Amino acid sequence: MVEHRVSSRQPLAYLTGEAWLGGLAFKCDARALVPRSLLVEVINDAPEELLLDQGIDLPPEWPESILDLCTGAGSLAIHAALRYPQARVLASDISLDALALCSENIALHGLQGVVETHCGDMLGGLGRQHFDLLLCNPPYVPTASMQALPAEYRSEPALALQAGDDGMDFIRRFVPKAAHWLSDNGLLLLEIGHESEAFEAAFPALEFTWVEVSAGPDMVLACTRDQLIAALERAT
Repeated sequence: MVEHRVSSRQPLAYLTGEAWLGGLAFKCDARALVPRSLLVEVINDAPEELLLDQGIDLPPEWPESILDLCTGAGSLAIHAALRYPQARVLASDISLDALALCSENIALHGLQGVVETHCGDMLGGLGRQHFDLLLCNPPYVPTASMQALPAEYRSEPALALQAGDDGMDFIRRFVPKAAHWLSDNGLLLLEIGHESEAFEAAFPALEFTWVEVSAGPDMVLACTRDQLIAALERAT
């Protein structure tokens, strides 16, 4: 295995078939990214405090519904389901291969019937559903950064990583639509990695909150439904 790791430059988790995130084990292979999202720290903390800090009253059962967009292997959806057992959780991805792996992980954690899967481009096909908590760890790696990544990262699905010249191709399409799928007390948690400057340049009218995580103070952001709607109104 060591020789294969050195010669193939595949991520170790692909060779062992297992990855750990937030204290949980997940099946892992080349159908999806190796689970490593910073959003798990926010999920396991208290994301509702981000709404309460803004004076938004929440019902005791919040969140009742959660969407994990760009779910990949499903690690965030599974963490959210375990953190909020009262919630209906939907794991969505454009890749059928990733969703097949996600379903295996749902079964691994005994969450069949709790976490559902959905295949679609971004928020397409979700109809009139609304969610109290929208999690998204999207593609956000700029083209130049993709070319400079170590071979291990380039062994992962490029669809889940690359996002155009400034890393905002997916996010630029997604953020203006996100409010339509959030409930009145809805919260968007979005991971953008090292692309804070590009995000702020892409959305100068949007008010949001940086959520500090172990990797830094400006890699994950939180935004309410009202803030998203206000930004749309200011932009028109």
